[in-house]
Amino acid sequence: MSRPAPTPGPNPAPTTDGLTLRSLAAFFLATFALSWGSGVLYMLFQEPLEALFGPMGYTNPLFIFMVYAPGIVGVVMVWRRLGLAGLGGFLRRFALARMPLAWWLVLVVGMPAVFYAGAALLGQSQSFPFTPWYTVLPALLPMLLIGPVEELGWRGVALPLLQRHLAPLWSALLLGLVAAVWHTPAFLVSGTKQSAWDFWPFFCGVVAISVILTPMFNAARGSLLVAFLFHAQMNNPVWPDAQPWDMWLFVAVAVVVAVVNRRAMLDRGAAATAVVAGGDTRDRTSARQHA
Repeated sequence: MSRPAPTPGPNPAPTTDGLTLRSLAAFFLATFALSWGSGVLYMLFQEPLEALFGPMGYTNPLFIFMVYAPGIVGVVMVWRRLGLAGLGGFLRRFALARMPLAWWLVLVVGMPAVFYAGAALLGQSQSFPFTPWYTVLPALLPMLLIGPVEELGWRGVALPLLQRHLAPLWSALLLGLVAAVWHTPAFLVSGTKQSAWDFWPFFCGVVAISVILTPMFNAARGSLLVAFLFHAQMNNPVWPDAQPWDMWLFVAVAVVVAVVNRRAMLDRGAAATAVVAGGDTRDRTSARQHA
């Protein structure tokens, strides 16, 4: 793939939106407290909660709430700091859809290829897993409506704030490590996909995925749409479950992406740092009050 050119680059880091490293720390703490706290609640009251909501899994409201935690915290933080106008600007990042063709090929073709390559290494059948074909439609809803909501926090708030202080590569690795740790309780809860997977391939895979997505995200000027589509591709039920080989292959792809795009990955000027599309939309007086 070609290296994304540093220019025209993303908007320079806004300085009046009231979001700082302190805000980033608050985001991480609130995300873990909300999500892991709900997990502890589930473990303490598993029987009555399962009687009320059903078994733990993608249809369980408590599980969905835990998955939504980064997105909830991100949206609340933007709304509190920037008001409704700022939240509107934040959501306008879904309209950022311009990205080099090479990255679209990685997103649309390359990611499924990794899953199928992993399945081939496992000797799995690679036929379409839904019969009749239209039964795939309800299976696509969780792919679109559950996991990608995380990105309102991870790539909506955390990555732009990290990239104001660190080069994209280090921001990607740090955010990937945080997200990987955040996912670890899923290995302890029966009914989740992770409970049947090996821990270390998944952990390393989450970090690798962050490295792959970051230059794509920056090339699209901080697009939330690209982040959502990327996450949806990771959860697409059409692709085979090729654990652990798919995760190890994503690690290999991440190394290639980092090397090929090393100039942009080490250039803070090539990073998307704006939380609100088009710059700061908040009243400056309010910004000083929340600083």
